[in-house]
Amino acid sequence: MSAVKSYAAVDLGASSGRVMVGRVGPDSLELTEAHRFPNRPVRVPEGLRWDVLGLYAGVLDGLKGAGAVDSVGIDSWAVDYGLLDADGALIGNPVHYRDGRTDGIAEKVWATVPAAELYAATGLQYAPFNTLYQLTAARGSAQLDRAERLLLIPDLLTYWLTGEQGTELTNASTTQLIDPRTRDWAHGLAERLGIDLSLFAPLRRPGDAAGVLRPEVLEETGLAGPVPVTAVGSHDTASAVAAVPAGGERFAYICTGTWSLAGLELDAPVLTEESRAANFTNELGLDGTVRYLRNIMGLWLLQECLRAWGQPDLGALLLDAGKVPALRSVVDAGDAAFLAPGRMPERIAAACRASGQPVPATPAEITRCILDSLALAHRKAVTDAQRLAGQPVDVVHIVGGGTRNALLCQLTADACGLPVVSGPTEAAALGNVLVQARAHGLVGDLAGTRRLLTRTQPLTRYEPRGGTQRWQAAQARLARD
Repeated sequence: MSAVKSYAAVDLGASSGRVMVGRVGPDSLELTEAHRFPNRPVRVPEGLRWDVLGLYAGVLDGLKGAGAVDSVGIDSWAVDYGLLDADGALIGNPVHYRDGRTDGIAEKVWATVPAAELYAATGLQYAPFNTLYQLTAARGSAQLDRAERLLLIPDLLTYWLTGEQGTELTNASTTQLIDPRTRDWAHGLAERLGIDLSLFAPLRRPGDAAGVLRPEVLEETGLAGPVPVTAVGSHDTASAVAAVPAGGERFAYICTGTWSLAGLELDAPVLTEESRAANFTNELGLDGTVRYLRNIMGLWLLQECLRAWGQPDLGALLLDAGKVPALRSVVDAGDAAFLAPGRMPERIAAACRASGQPVPATPAEITRCILDSLALAHRKAVTDAQRLAGQPVDVVHIVGGGTRNALLCQLTADACGLPVVSGPTEAAALGNVLVQARAHGLVGDLAGTRRLLTRTQPLTRYEPRGGTQRWQAAQARLARD
C-alpha cells in the first residue's frame, strides 16, 4: 500500500469555490488546485439566493479534474441551509445570509428568550443571519411548511454526492441551536422557540464516515469506486483553525478572507455576560475544542470597493496604500452598516465624515483606511479574547486569503504588539484534507497534524514595529464616536 494518499477537499467560500487535492504522507503534505469556480449569489424577486446547483456542478467538475482520490470532504461557509421535501428534493434555492428577511427578527426571538439567556444556552454571538433567526423569519412560509429535512450547505452537497443525510457538528454549532457544553442540540431552547429539531439529520463529528459516491456521480466524474466521503470540519473556519501551524505556544488565530474570525482555541466555552456583551462566539472545533472568536467584517470591505472601482490591480493599490499616512481615518470593521453589498467606498467615506475624521477620497486612501481598521479590529478581538478567557498569547497566526496581503499582516503585528506568523493561505482546504487523512489513519492527533503543517507549509513571520500607543489612541477615538 502506498504511504502517500490523495484526498479531495471541496472548499466553498462566499465568493468562490475550489476543489483541491491533498497528497499526504507521514512527512509530506502537498496541495494542488483541481478546479476553481465562482460563487455568484443571485437576486430574484423574493430576495438574495445562492446558486447551489451551479456550486454542485462546480464540485462535480472539480472531482472530475481531481483524478483518483482516497476520500472526499466538503467545507463551506456557515448558517445557511437547503430544505428538502418528503421525496428528498430541494425546495427552492437556499437563502443567502445577506438577504434582508432577518431584519428585526432577533427582537422577536428575544421577546421569548432574552438575549442573555440565549447566549448562556448556546454561547453564540449575535449575528442577524444565525440559522435560528433565519428559521424564525421563515416560520409560516410555504417552503418551510413543506420541508421534511433541513441540511446545512456542506451536508446538502454531501447528500447529493452520496444519498446519505447528516448534520456535521462544527457547522451545526453556528445555528445557535447547539449547547457548546454538551456538544448536542439545545432541546429546551428549541422547544421554547417553536423550532422542530427533527428537521435536522443526525449529528456527525469530523472524521465520521458520510457515505460513498453514488454510481451516477462516479459515472459523471470518471472516478472508480468505491470513493468514501468523510465528514470534516464542515464549517470552513473549523477546518482553517485545524490548519493553524501552531506549536506548543500560546496562540491566537485570525482566519482571514471575506470575514476575519479572530480568537483563541479553548477547552471549554466562555458563557459569561461580559463575553456576550463583547460579542464573542463559542463555536465547536476538532477534538473537543471550542473556537472562541469574534466575527469581523474582513476583506469584504476591500472586495466590495474593488468591485466598485472596476477591479484595479490589487498589488499596485496595496503599494500605494502603504504610502498613505497610518491611522489617518478608521472605521468600525464590525459595524453592521457595512454588511450589505453595494457603494462601499461611499459608505466608508460617509462613516469617516460622520465621525469627524479626514474623509478618504482616493482608492489608496480608502484601502489604507480599510486595512488600518481591520488591523485595529484584529487587535481589539485578540486583546478582548485574552482578557475574557484568561488565556494570554505570545503569537498571532493568520491563515486564509488575507495571508497574501503583506500590508495587512504587518499592520496586525503592529496593532497587536505581537509577532504574526502568516500562512497557510489555503488553510480551510488543508484542514479538510488533514481530517480525512486522520480518519484513514495516515496522520495523528491535532498536535501531530500541526507539526506536519509547520514542517511542510511556507510561513512568513512579521515582527511588530514601534509601540502600540498610536493604535490605543485610534481605538479610543473609535470608541468615542
